[in-house]
Amino acid sequence: MEELKPGKVEPVIEEEVTVNLPYKVILYNDDIHTFDEVIQQLIKAIGCSYEQARKYTFEAHVKGKTVVFSGELSDCLKVTSILEEIALHTQIVS
Repeated sequence: MEELKPGKVEPVIEEEVTVNLPYKVILYNDDIHTFDEVIQQLIKAIGCSYEQARKYTFEAHVKGKTVVFSGELSDCLKVTSILEEIALHTQIVS
């Protein structure tokens, strides 16, 4: 490696870094499904614990919607597909 001499500047190499923001799956509240139906479908769709699924379900009930998953678009599509098997209303956002 070349020794730096006074007055000599080391070149700065900039690399472009692309950050892919994950997509999010939003689950909306409805008046059709029971808490137990939603909880069981969340466990099936995202592999979470019963307790976590219950928290998501309650948040959707109280706030009208909740983010239940975030990740790559292909993974979000799989999650929404499973949630929509029982006609739950979902949306994928970035």
